[in-house]
Amino acid sequence: MFTVLGPRRFHRLIGAVRARRSGRLAPEALRSIADVTDRFHVLSYTDGALDNTFWFGLPIQKSPLDCWVYQEILAEQKPDLIVETGTYLGGSALFFAHLCDLLGHGAVMTIDRQQRGTVDHPRVTQLTGDALDPEILSAVGARVANAKRVLVVLDDDHSAPHVLRELAAYGPFVTPGSYLVVEDTDVNGHPVMPGHGPGPHEAVEEYLQTNDDFVIDHGREKFLLTYFPDGWLRKRSR
Repeated sequence: MFTVLGPRRFHRLIGAVRARRSGRLAPEALRSIADVTDRFHVLSYTDGALDNTFWFGLPIQKSPLDCWVYQEILAEQKPDLIVETGTYLGGSALFFAHLCDLLGHGAVMTIDRQQRGTVDHPRVTQLTGDALDPEILSAVGARVANAKRVLVVLDDDHSAPHVLRELAAYGPFVTPGSYLVVEDTDVNGHPVMPGHGPGPHEAVEEYLQTNDDFVIDHGREKFLLTYFPDGWLRKRSR
């Protein structure tokens, strides 16, 4: 059963639709597009695709559309370092490493509280521990200090308080013009898992109320379906 689109969710999707079209569409057509997008989003998330998507044999738990957007960002940014919190079984770390191979540049630093899988790739460094542990943050900071362009991906504990602390800790690592991507902002009814409770989306909302270093880049939602709505944060160039 699907819920009616809330006004904020509706207007965000409408903005994405209008951003990709030069002509004007009637409000009824725009609402229909937004509704279909949310319905497909829920189906793709809950009907097994999330747990049945792999990158070179490793579970990646991402929408292929978001992976395509990551590819575009990496091709544009050519980051020296990609920092990922939440390794899980390593699919996304390997995905990022393979993109770096294609670019001939970059490294991946991935962090998780427990090592549930090994990412066998020379560009990948795995750290085991809490992403907010001072020793982990110190190790990340040391790598960031030697990088000219840094991109950060937050895919760890999805409770709002934890994500908010990660935003505060990892936001400063992101270099101007690059991205801080907060994954799974779709939970807690945005539009999946309405019973989740405050999560990444709520953390982003609170973070941006007091931090003007980042702006939501809705252009990265051009495919309309993203598991990270309002989660593509670009750091302003001062």
